[in-house]
Amino acid sequence: MNKVEINGIYYNLNACEKTAEVTENPNKYSGAVSIPETVSYNGKTYTVTSIGNEAFCDYECLESIDLPDSVTRIGDDAFCDYECLESITIPNSVKSIGYGAFAGCKGLESVNIPDSVTSIGDDAFYGCI
Repeated sequence: MNKVEINGIYYNLNACEKTAEVTENPNKYSGAVSIPETVSYNGKTYTVTSIGNEAFCDYECLESIDLPDSVTRIGDDAFCDYECLESITIPNSVKSIGYGAFAGCKGLESVNIPDSVTSIGDDAFYGCI
């Protein structure tokens, strides 16, 4: 996989499958983050299919995060300890939510989990009040 920054969002690109996984930003994301369904890099288009492990972990406050309908997987600890996250709508395309994906999200009041989700990892919502 090849890690690149495109329009302020970091991705692991899989050239063989033409897919992209959102990954952590070494400078931390801020403001409103809207993840697109596809990204282009070096003349190739990649479909954003997953939120990687720890991609948004340990964030104090982001205004919002919009996930595209192309995402099928939310990785382990993807949003862990994101204290200001109050609600999230998980797209109908998501099939799996990883271990501890929302653990420690103390402000989380509302989660919409679609019927498409067939797997939720242990401790996915551990420590949520």
